[in-house]
Amino acid sequence: MDRRGFLLAALALGGCATVGAPVAPRGPLAELEPLVAARSSSEGVVIRVASGGCTARGDFAFYVERRAGTVGVAFARRHVDVCRMPGTAEIAFTWAELGLEPRTPVFILNPMRG
Repeated sequence: MDRRGFLLAALALGGCATVGAPVAPRGPLAELEPLVAARSSSEGVVIRVASGGCTARGDFAFYVERRAGTVGVAFARRHVDVCRMPGTAEIAFTWAELGLEPRTPVFILNPMRG
């Protein structure tokens, strides 16, 4: 079965289970975690993400891209939060972890949730 057939079968079987679910982003950055907020601090970059109550720092990976004098940072979730206590979680990444000098201007490549 090709990807299209699999998707159509999943939609048919899912039926009303998908009502109200957020639309998945499309394009080259579709795998990135949508962020509720992002900010830099003297220690590094802090992101706020949706959480079911069990989101932890180890659930995230990051990618730093340096291109033409600019720095882009992308964050992806490694593990799905299966808990059922909706809220948000703040996850901090130090400048050293990111491999960047303190206070480096960065572009966050993740989509922002509204």
